[in-house]
Amino acid sequence: MSRFSNLGHRLYQGEVSFDFVGRRKLWYSISGVIVLVAAIGLAMGLHLGIEFKGGSVYTVSKPGLTVSQAQDTANQVVGSHPLVQSTDNGKIRIQVSTDESKSSDEIRSQLSQKLSVPLDTVEAQVIGPSWGKQISQKALTGLIVFMILVTAYLAIAFEWRMAVAALVALIHDLLITIGVYALVGFEVTPGTVIGFLTILGYSLYDTVVVFDTVKENAKGIAKQNKLTYSEAANAGLNQTLVRSLNTTVVALLPVAALLFIGGGILGAGTLNDISLALFIGLAAGAYSSICVATPLLAQLKEEQPEMKALRKRVLQRRAAEAKAEAAGAVPADEEIADEDLPAGMVGQRGRSAGTTRAKGRPSTKR
Repeated sequence: MSRFSNLGHRLYQGEVSFDFVGRRKLWYSISGVIVLVAAIGLAMGLHLGIEFKGGSVYTVSKPGLTVSQAQDTANQVVGSHPLVQSTDNGKIRIQVSTDESKSSDEIRSQLSQKLSVPLDTVEAQVIGPSWGKQISQKALTGLIVFMILVTAYLAIAFEWRMAVAALVALIHDLLITIGVYALVGFEVTPGTVIGFLTILGYSLYDTVVVFDTVKENAKGIAKQNKLTYSEAANAGLNQTLVRSLNTTVVALLPVAALLFIGGGILGAGTLNDISLALFIGLAAGAYSSICVATPLLAQLKEEQPEMKALRKRVLQRRAAEAKAEAAGAVPADEEIADEDLPAGMVGQRGRSAGTTRAKGRPSTKR
């Protein structure tokens, strides 16, 4: 643990630097493959819960009744393929779609007989498809409003390029989470929608933390010729790297307990809908803030005329220094003075700024 803490300090000081921004093509390729797989899963269709497509739910209370036993009985009673799950309070939940020809009273009576339980212990709830349609429309409306407000806030608080990069990262996380849901066949319920909205907030929070550091590092960057914008952004990303990883691990631990222990080992299937959305979304959010949002922001910023001119000046200076060093005029280990750095990076000297005079490119020390 002390080594990890020491690594965080060295990353913040710039003594160690991982070149995330410089490897953006690699991250884009990885994200493209993952999103493509998720899109294929989404094209196969989502397994919508009864709240969205309508149907009936029967809750049976019988000590010792297992999910497999209830599944066998439900298969005999109804012609469609019912979904059987255990609930948090030890009851069995049987979900039947709307295309079932039998009435709810008939199904309830037959379940009572075959499971050998009193009729009043079999609770029935019928949900019409119109209610699910309203829920879907409200969820979509909420998502659109959320996206608009987030984009407007980031454009005002930071700039439109950061807003675009953050929005792309959010869509990236949503596509991956929804695609995984489709691939594993988990049921989409209102709890799933809550999970989606939660991961959007988390992903945005992590991205804003990184962007705030990048913004601080890039203050006055156009007035110097030591660092490009991409290098300053990469330094800011490294400064917040350990914090992002710590936050993600702490958030994933309880969610993993819900998903793998509660839903997997203990069989509480009703926990799966929200826990899977949170688990995949939190992991995707941490990845996107590091490997998608910041590299994309740097790429957009590098297209600005002043940043192109800055890059040209930096490369020219490094070429001149390399030539002078080859002639023995400049010490190979000379550090960059604080006054030569952008305002947000004062204190990160020499290799800590992510560059070396000898090499003329970002350091990749591990």
